[in-house]
Amino acid sequence: MKIPVRDIKGVVVDTASVSDAVFGVPMNKAVVHQALVMYELNKRQGTHSTKTRGMVSGGGRKPWPQKGTGRARQGSIRSPQWRHGGVAFGPHPRDHRVDMPKKMRHLALKCVLSEKVRLDKLLLLEGLSLDTTSTKAMADILGTLGIKSSTLIVTNEPQNEVVLSARNLKNVWTLPVSLINAEQLLKRDLVIMTLDAVRKAEQLWAEEGSRRKWQRMAATDAGSGISQGED
Repeated sequence: MKIPVRDIKGVVVDTASVSDAVFGVPMNKAVVHQALVMYELNKRQGTHSTKTRGMVSGGGRKPWPQKGTGRARQGSIRSPQWRHGGVAFGPHPRDHRVDMPKKMRHLALKCVLSEKVRLDKLLLLEGLSLDTTSTKAMADILGTLGIKSSTLIVTNEPQNEVVLSARNLKNVWTLPVSLINAEQLLKRDLVIMTLDAVRKAEQLWAEEGSRRKWQRMAATDAGSGISQGED
């Protein structure tokens, strides 16, 4: 697959060949949905709490006798049906965190990246560097590129000048390529990636299948006693 490469002025200066194993993956809605639910659940602190009837102060004695008053029988004024009583079946602190296999997380990421390419929502830059921290300079670059929607800028490594220049701009976020995930990509309308970030993404995720296949073959050969140098 080929994607046009632009400079910071928006002019197409080259065409880059990218790996179909990362940028040409068919959409798998089930895996992407599972990944999104996982990332949202893992944000929850789980500190919500309510008091049961045993935690609420008061209510040590029976309000009135069981029989003879004509009123409904009550055992404590801190029962859930009473005002200031405890809460029945309320939430308590717990861990909401869920896990997902790494292979599935990476598949979800590649599905969303590929979908951005198909929708022309991925902009590839030959490079993005600033001499000094300048919000105005970053705003001018995005304006020249015609960026008006929410944008995620992905660089090869954390670039302090880029991060500081973009942090005060509305609807603009920056991340190194090693920290992006399916949720971050889905929440932004447009993704800007540098060419170095694309190459690193290919190193991180395109060769996963081939590495695992080679490791399985090596393990199988070792178990059968076959040497790699033998004919």
